[in-house]
Amino acid sequence: MRTGEPLPTVDDVLAAVATGLWHWDTASGLVTVDAEAARLLGYPAEPSAFTEAQVRARMHPVDWNEVAGIVQLAAAEGTVAEARIRIVDEQGHVLRTVRSRSKPTVDREHRTYDAIGTLQEVAEPVPGTPAGRSAVHGDWRRSREAFLLDAGRALAEARSTEEVLRVAAGLSMPGFSPDGLAVFALVGDRLTIIGHHGQHLTDEAPFFNMPLDTDYPAVDVVRTGRAVYLSSPEEYSSRYPLTWPLAKPFGRHSWAFLPLTAGGRTKGAWLAAFTYPVAFTPDERSVLTTVARMLAQALSRAEAAESARELTDGLQRSMLPRLGPAVPGMAMAARYVPTGGGLQVGGDWYDLIPLPGPVSRTRPAGGRYALVIGDVQGHDVTAAGLMGQLRIALRAYAAEGHRPDAVLTRTSRFLHGITAGHDPRFATCLYVAAEPESGALEVARAGHPNPAIRMPDGTVLERPTTGGLPLGIDPDADYPTTRFVLEPGETLMICTDGLIETGGHDLESGWKRIRTILEQHDGDLETLADALVQGVHGPCSHHMPGPLTDRREDDIAVLLMRRTAQNAVAGAPARRCRARRTALNVAQTEPERVAEARQLLRALLHDWTSADQVDSAVLLISETVTNVLLHTDTDALLLAEISGAPGRRRLRVEVTDSGDTLPHRRRPGELASSGRGLLLVERLADAWGVDPRGEGKCVWFELHEQLHEQK
Repeated sequence: MRTGEPLPTVDDVLAAVATGLWHWDTASGLVTVDAEAARLLGYPAEPSAFTEAQVRARMHPVDWNEVAGIVQLAAAEGTVAEARIRIVDEQGHVLRTVRSRSKPTVDREHRTYDAIGTLQEVAEPVPGTPAGRSAVHGDWRRSREAFLLDAGRALAEARSTEEVLRVAAGLSMPGFSPDGLAVFALVGDRLTIIGHHGQHLTDEAPFFNMPLDTDYPAVDVVRTGRAVYLSSPEEYSSRYPLTWPLAKPFGRHSWAFLPLTAGGRTKGAWLAAFTYPVAFTPDERSVLTTVARMLAQALSRAEAAESARELTDGLQRSMLPRLGPAVPGMAMAARYVPTGGGLQVGGDWYDLIPLPGPVSRTRPAGGRYALVIGDVQGHDVTAAGLMGQLRIALRAYAAEGHRPDAVLTRTSRFLHGITAGHDPRFATCLYVAAEPESGALEVARAGHPNPAIRMPDGTVLERPTTGGLPLGIDPDADYPTTRFVLEPGETLMICTDGLIETGGHDLESGWKRIRTILEQHDGDLETLADALVQGVHGPCSHHMPGPLTDRREDDIAVLLMRRTAQNAVAGAPARRCRARRTALNVAQTEPERVAEARQLLRALLHDWTSADQVDSAVLLISETVTNVLLHTDTDALLLAEISGAPGRRRLRVEVTDSGDTLPHRRRPGELASSGRGLLLVERLADAWGVDPRGEGKCVWFELHEQLHEQK
């Protein structure tokens, strides 16, 4: 061609080099080809328009799927799509191999794209040559699919940014594993490295807080949203001469920087660096792009989960109190564990409230405290909000000096008022007013589990208390008060039902599990609180699942209070409490509590040597308490105490009432239905008697462990 002559047309050039031209419009589903492209596809050599199905019929099935993925990848990255395609005849025999190069453009509004490209026949790659090494084969595809499945599963299971970065650092890609990985995050208007693998810790310093005008590939990726592939050090140094000196000491030969995009927004970049040259073929770019997308989604999920956890933890910490200054004469410990799923926020709470009273140097804050534990229905933000309101309201009523029953009545009316009509909720609650100096406790209960007492020798009793409906159900509900004394060395445990029922347990089996932990533990309250939580919420709890089919998780709140073994009176000598005792009040209107008295005595005598003697004690206590309810108009106060060394212990039971009439023995006839109470006492007890009191009387009996065995 002489200088000045016009250039040949594009069609003449393409015909001279045996290259066909094609146009693929996904909106219409048509592929338009010229004569040469039609010939290469195995059709008559004339310009034609084919459907996608007709073109697909002339391509190897594996290659068609590969072409579709490569074109989509090039459209997303804004790069040229290049692929090798095997052309087959009607019988499926390979006619030739062609190379396709195209430039797709995307119509984002209609989610379609156009691809204009060329087809040119090429020779099959020879094994061992660079083209043969980079050729895609079935084993590589299967390895790639297996790798992407494993990587996707591992990233989906990661629950924190740290776990995501650890998974990313361990990725081993099929055929071209990078030896250096780094994750960059956009923080404000700066790009900073948040995790890396394959470098020393000191190597990350230059990559902190990079402005968005820095001449660095990762910054380019975040700015444009497009991947950057650098196949050689020469390409890196020519495109980014200012930051090449920072990358050169690492001794890498190829780099891939890919955008981390989630929700349509680029949040950072991912770097994969190689110590050997990588051509970054369409298949390799496809793998890297897929991993980057999964990594971006995993980081986005982890960030959202961490933000939610931080929010809910802060909310829960702000609502749950510190136990504050030490209570004179008492040791205390508390634990709260949120539910295992969802937002990890719920309606359980506990509180320690100083009660009003005369203040002195030896009796700070009046010397009385209220221990409160409760559980609002539900495990959501609404439950947490109601919990905060209930805690404030209950504190206010307690600070006004109301008695425990009045505090719960007012709180129930408050909860009913704020929830009635739109989202009715109820709450269970246990309120204990305590005098540390004397150990006197006043308990009011609203649908909550009973407290438990651990005695100094390890005996554990569930302490029955009278109670009313849960808060918020009836605004006029009454909450009777139960009074008893916490002896020196005894520990009071109050908890929510989550501590009992977690792990598929019901109230009965869950209480047995808690009782075992309490009995076997020998340490301070802090380690006991940890042991209770670990026993029902830790890994060991799954070794012995509960009897229920489901494993419903619930919030856990537990509050422990131990009366120190020293007398609360200042200067009094310390003494070791060897007695095991309990008390119960049975009112005239509560005859059903006689059964509770029998259960309480059996629990107290759990290690008594003679089972027959335990049955006798239960029978006698039933007779003496029932006599008070039948023959007087007053309530019965039961006090049972065990003292002495094992094998030589003494059980003393006292039943006191305020009636003036003393009991006497009678001789009932054979058909009489009553009158045998004192005869049974005289027959079964080792000692018994009736002691008049200033107001009323006390019927008592004793059983001697050793003396009984000698009879």
